[in-house]
Amino acid sequence: MKKLNDKIHHTFKIVFALAMLLFVTNCKSTKSIVVSGEASDKLSAKQVIKQHQKNNADFKTLSGKVKIELIQDQKEQGHTFNIRIEKDKTIWLSASFGVARMMITPEKVRFYNKIDNEYFDGDYKLLSDFVGVDLDFNRVQNILLGQAIFDLKSEPHKVSVNENSYALQPKDQNALLELFYLINPSHFKMDSLQLFQQLKKRILQVDYKSYQEVKNQILPKDIRIIAVEDSDQVTITMEFKSLTLNEDVRFPFKIPAGYKEIVIK
Repeated sequence: MKKLNDKIHHTFKIVFALAMLLFVTNCKSTKSIVVSGEASDKLSAKQVIKQHQKNNADFKTLSGKVKIELIQDQKEQGHTFNIRIEKDKTIWLSASFGVARMMITPEKVRFYNKIDNEYFDGDYKLLSDFVGVDLDFNRVQNILLGQAIFDLKSEPHKVSVNENSYALQPKDQNALLELFYLINPSHFKMDSLQLFQQLKKRILQVDYKSYQEVKNQILPKDIRIIAVEDSDQVTITMEFKSLTLNEDVRFPFKIPAGYKEIVIK
């Protein structure tokens, strides 16, 4: 992770949490997914990949609230945010009374904080440095949707059964970055994403604790992210509430005049 001063470092861990963890939960049209499938060793890697891609969520917009809790150095804090998403275009969130806002697009990551009178207007390098993986809008969105972050058809994969999940991994693992997906046998969304960088002593693990069905779409309900570098660990949990899909949404965002820009060198 970047060695920023404590204030900026803490602020952007919160920002990363928001960027990574914005998605989906209870509303009147929502029901929990009952896991009843059983993984079979007869399915090939290509079959598992095909089913996984087939079940990618299809929607235009999402809005609701999300409670995010961040744990670091035995300190815990939680916040509730309004979220709005236009698929493939914008991820937006706002704290109560608009004291902080963030907007992510395929081109930019933008954030401002009225408490400290500061803002960030830049690219994905900060988020990429945080997790040790090159991120872009699509990869962030895929994490939120319970989808694989890399193109599964770009290289051969192998599959095995691991505790009633399909354990999917590249046939030729990169020595610098080991990648594992655990795929649920009921709906073929991810049970877990695991990235290991042994040389840099980095681990990123995204666990999908439960899923739900929202207007015929299967989406994550509870997510836990663990990011580790050396002995430094950050744990983020999310609970999503009051979700609505495919309604008209707006994304108001304007950095107030006079704020100090956060510059990452």
